[in-house]
Amino acid sequence: MPKNKSLVIVESPTKAKTISKILGSDFVVVSSMGHLIDLPAKELGVDIEEDFKPTYVVISGRNKILASLKKEAKGKDNVYIATDPDREGEAIGWHLRDKLFKKHKVHRVVFHEITPAAVKEAFRNAREFDANMVEAQGTRRILDRIVGYFLSPLLWKKIVRGLSAGRVQSVALRLLVERERQIRAFIPQEYWEIEAELRKTSGSQAPFFAELEKIEGQKAEIKTKDEADKLTEDIKNKAFRVLEVDKKEKNRYPDPPFITSTLQQEAFNKLRFNSTKTMIVAQQLYEGVNIGQDAPEGLITYMRTDSTHVAPEALKEVRSFIVNKFGKNYLPETPNVYKVKKLAQEAHEAIRPSLLSQSPESLEQFLTPEQYKLYELIYRRFVASQMMPARNLVTTVDIEAGGYLFGASGSTVVFDGFTVLHDKNNNGENTKKTLPELEKGEALELLGLEPSQHFTKPPPRFTDSSLVKALEEDGIGRPSTYAPIIYTLTLRDYVRRLKGYFFPTELGIKVCDLLVEYFPKIMDVNFTAQMEEELDGVEEGEHKRLQVLNDFYPPFKESLDFAQKHIKKEVVTTDQICDKCGKPMVVKWGRKGKFLSCSAYPACKNSKSIPSGVKCPEPGCGGDLVERRSRRGFFYGCSNFPKCTFTAKTLPQDGSTAENVTPR
Repeated sequence: MPKNKSLVIVESPTKAKTISKILGSDFVVVSSMGHLIDLPAKELGVDIEEDFKPTYVVISGRNKILASLKKEAKGKDNVYIATDPDREGEAIGWHLRDKLFKKHKVHRVVFHEITPAAVKEAFRNAREFDANMVEAQGTRRILDRIVGYFLSPLLWKKIVRGLSAGRVQSVALRLLVERERQIRAFIPQEYWEIEAELRKTSGSQAPFFAELEKIEGQKAEIKTKDEADKLTEDIKNKAFRVLEVDKKEKNRYPDPPFITSTLQQEAFNKLRFNSTKTMIVAQQLYEGVNIGQDAPEGLITYMRTDSTHVAPEALKEVRSFIVNKFGKNYLPETPNVYKVKKLAQEAHEAIRPSLLSQSPESLEQFLTPEQYKLYELIYRRFVASQMMPARNLVTTVDIEAGGYLFGASGSTVVFDGFTVLHDKNNNGENTKKTLPELEKGEALELLGLEPSQHFTKPPPRFTDSSLVKALEEDGIGRPSTYAPIIYTLTLRDYVRRLKGYFFPTELGIKVCDLLVEYFPKIMDVNFTAQMEEELDGVEEGEHKRLQVLNDFYPPFKESLDFAQKHIKKEVVTTDQICDKCGKPMVVKWGRKGKFLSCSAYPACKNSKSIPSGVKCPEPGCGGDLVERRSRRGFFYGCSNFPKCTFTAKTLPQDGSTAENVTPR
């Protein structure tokens, strides 16, 4: 260790406290409080004519932090920059070095878990900055700035000031809008199923159920109630007999340890955490939580990653844990290895507990409910990923009744494997229906037939989970961008969440349609995925920044020039008349949503909210419920405010009565 104190710079105060405890008194650990240097906020900051040269400036309000860091560095022989181990962390550190520490000896330190062993090992193996990683992040930043800087004013011209367009977020919006249109255009188709309740003719076994699958060798397709009733009457007169019995043992394998996308998906599915909340809580677990020690302890590895790789030491630890906790039968001969769909770019390890000795139960008293739930999810998933598969005996039975073929299936657990840990409710996922012992040719007693009506369903609306999955599968964005994409779409009111599902707003649909019309390439999923691959190529040294930008900009500029020439302000007229000047009222959009404005503006500045068509339910009020926006999001309020203060989160589904409006 160095004799003179060294300076260590990280992003957050919590991370600084955790690392300071590990390194001891030879190091002064300080926080940069995140980004300090970036492209200027109110201008392009990129000289397109000079090979897209960026101009970086100190972020407004951050000069004091920069001065404090410079002061801390005085008298220090070494400066260690220990920002996060992804492209963004590399770029943050590089900008700090370039701005403050040109005369110091600066070391780049990278670790994926904040434990004494990992941190000390990283400091022993400090390296130079990775120029390719910095270049890749800079290229992404320039691309995003060019798109946002030039597209956003077009939205202002067409719709309303204050809107924004992003290179990746706009493609995500397109996915949501196209799904919404599929749902609205969907026409449900009626179909029927017939289920038979059967029992063995001998013994006292419980009855079981079988579904009608084929009629005279063809797939059963029953479209009306009349067809179902006729078939039911005919089947009642048939003798039921076991045609075939097939028994197979099937393995159910554990899932890989979490990466960023799968953590966000599972946290939504199991805990109903949105993507932003998941990443905030995961960041807390990574940077350190106070668990009764002198300083916070890092509980998980870095949470922005697309790699399922696990460090050899962690594999050794978890395999020993499995044997001691569950026995040798639960441990595979060799560690389970999971494939990575694409080359991992952001980090080198899966998300896992830093130390298995810190079980969720032992830490519950120190964690918030959200931290405990997420940590338990990560802990169980990691341990389960290195256990033996569960084995189930699956029985499939074909049953004939004249020309009708019914099918039934059941399963029993042969060996619970990883589910002994993963399924908390005594292997609840393996509790499936069982069948009695049946033999080929055996006669069965028909207890009843139950026809049931169904309708085909449209594709489901996206949730945080399914949207992140779609973004990952389509190659849109990277681990660090999923949550910010969703956050921005909701912040701009392009989409809204209702009971966990995303509903594009009228504003979001208009923005999407405009961008698709004038910038089809930017809004193309395949093109965006290709851009992500090229950025990965810059990090790998396979592509050059200038090459990527030169390929992108000319066709973008061509579309931009065409759009600037042809886009005109949209005016939506209404049949309402301004009560101040008598001119027609038109629909406009503002920061608080859609509203009515006098067409004579600015001569007449009269404006009003758009009625929802639902009357206020307060006795004697009679006002209309109108949409409003607050810091907490959108809601409906009475048009007679402040005389009437009624508010509601949602409107009745039929839009005709306010009796069922949910108070806010």
